[in-house]
Amino acid sequence: MNITQPEGQLVGEVTFGKLNPWPVTFFSPGVMGWFAWVPKMECYHGVLSFDHSLQGKLTLNGKEMDFSGGRGYIEKDWGKNFPEAWVWFQSNHFKKATACIMTSVAIIPWLGNSFKGFIVGLWLEGKLHRFTTYLNSKIESLNISDDHVALVLRNRTHRLRLNARRAQGGLLRGPTPQDMGGRVMETLSASIDVRLETLKGDVIFEDTGEHAGLEVVGDTQRLMAEKA
Repeated sequence: MNITQPEGQLVGEVTFGKLNPWPVTFFSPGVMGWFAWVPKMECYHGVLSFDHSLQGKLTLNGKEMDFSGGRGYIEKDWGKNFPEAWVWFQSNHFKKATACIMTSVAIIPWLGNSFKGFIVGLWLEGKLHRFTTYLNSKIESLNISDDHVALVLRNRTHRLRLNARRAQGGLLRGPTPQDMGGRVMETLSASIDVRLETLKGDVIFEDTGEHAGLEVVGDTQRLMAEKA
């Protein structure tokens, strides 16, 4: 980074260690599964790394920030428009294990109509636990309030309970069919309670992720009401 503008100066370099992406195969090309092969979807999504090491420093307006020893996460979106409504959150700062939670629930346009789709991945000690629409997982409950987002999901073998506590954030630019004139409120100060258990209730993992990213955008009442 070497940015000098009237608004401020940001210089320095941070390098990434080995990346840990969502697995990619021909029949399941990444986080979107077979939906990635569908042409003309408004928005595509990818997870490039659940967790990787950081090394280096940045200096913002004379204040040095050392990222060495930190944890990194990389994902991307591309397309012409964001979904009509969505919830997204992520954290890889857990105390008890090397873990990362990534969650997205959205109203997705589809062949002149729409549906509620979801992609949730818990990367835990090198193993990915998937809860997704295309793998026939189910949302058992979704509750969105001014304070939190509570989500319970089930796949064929496990149940995942998530509770994200909302926090103050800032505005980011987002795409519209015309330009980057959209605005998305995102925080990086949320926290997420994560509990993975078997369908019989045996707890496999339970911890709280800090320094979490969180977005809640659009018609949340519709997001809660529609079945998935």
